[in-house]
Amino acid sequence: MFLEKYLRYTKQLLLDLFDFVIRVIKKKNYLPPRSFRDSVGGHKDFEAIGIEFLNYFRKFCNLKPDEKILDVGCGCGRLAIPLTKYLNRGGSYEGFDIISKQIGWCKKNISSSYPNFHFEIANVFNKRFNPKGKIKASEYTFPYKDKSFDFIFLTSVFTHMLPQDMENYLSEIARVLKKDGRCFITFFLLNNESLKLINFKKALYLDFKYCFKNYRIVNKKIPEGAIAYDEKFIRKLYYKYRLHIKEPIFYGSWCGRGNFLSYQDIIISSKNPKI
Repeated sequence: MFLEKYLRYTKQLLLDLFDFVIRVIKKKNYLPPRSFRDSVGGHKDFEAIGIEFLNYFRKFCNLKPDEKILDVGCGCGRLAIPLTKYLNRGGSYEGFDIISKQIGWCKKNISSSYPNFHFEIANVFNKRFNPKGKIKASEYTFPYKDKSFDFIFLTSVFTHMLPQDMENYLSEIARVLKKDGRCFITFFLLNNESLKLINFKKALYLDFKYCFKNYRIVNKKIPEGAIAYDEKFIRKLYYKYRLHIKEPIFYGSWCGRGNFLSYQDIIISSKNPKI
């Protein structure tokens, strides 16, 4: 076991070193190490996904350069990096995550050059990503005042959170979102179409075969590995916290769907039903 861990660690160090050389040659040393990029969906698509979502924020959420933004589960800055080129001095960015090493990298490499970008560690327990966390996600309070943000987004966060934890985060989002603020969250949503495709084995690695009330998981040992929620249940939670869903929901390709916008399903909402 020790030898296996040592070899894996050594391999990762060598890959990071090689990646560093490549980033310097290509003048892309503003990117985090390969190991960090791999942890959020793959090092090759890191930049492309960041740009993709920034375009969604601008097109579907009318994000403006002078607005105050909260990135819940910011990781190693996949979205923060493209936002540094979009937000002006009147705008600001706050991001928090449960992985301390990635937050440390963001503080050192992003905040040092962009003083309106701030990153915080949330020592929240997650069986997969932060097993030594001291705070339950169901009891965590976002470290921000009420009605602080114009725009809040979460990409691939609720796909790794159990119901009680996820609902607490949604209630906190409603609390810190401004009256006319907008919210962008990705999910794996279970509805007639996605369930049919899952049953037909079209979802590839995401079979979600373990069923519970209002949600399904892929791995019983690590339930936070991937979680899909019943769409009706999610809609009820949005209604409970007075977050108005902007129709239509943009369904993703994760389940083998032919027509899609992105990989995961996207729900855009606002406190103001007229937005």
